[in-house]
Amino acid sequence: MLTEVGRVVGLEADGLWVETIRRSTCGTCAAQKGCGHGLLNKMSDGKRGYIRILPGDQTLTDYSLDDEVLFSIPEEIILRGSFIAYILPVLAMLGGAALAGEFFPDTGDGVAALGAMIGLAGGFGIVRWHGARHRHDTDFQPVLLSQAPPDVEPVTLL
Repeated sequence: MLTEVGRVVGLEADGLWVETIRRSTCGTCAAQKGCGHGLLNKMSDGKRGYIRILPGDQTLTDYSLDDEVLFSIPEEIILRGSFIAYILPVLAMLGGAALAGEFFPDTGDGVAALGAMIGLAGGFGIVRWHGARHRHDTDFQPVLLSQAPPDVEPVTLL
């Protein structure tokens, strides 16, 4: 489990909106200048991010705006979410192009390009459906742990 500290900026009946500040850990890495990730962090270091947190076992009435909270994200969710959000639409696009080329072999590349666009749109539709389906699922969403103690150092979410 990755844990992060954030500030409550919004309250809903079934969750909280929390603001986090992106912090880079690249200063402690041995690769520093040889890593492309360090360059990306320099561009976004200090930017604010907003994330919806499910209450888990906590009672939302105990929290108010500007409270510092500690929440967690299961590590496997980051990998699974990355696959669903980035790889699935590309695979759907390639599949759409391949199917269009297979079913309409004499029409040229235009039909394959059209199939690719339809596949990409279908892939994005699947991503959207997956997000809506798991909106309230604590196995797929960040979960509130507690109010943040003053000495907690956040783990950077990248």
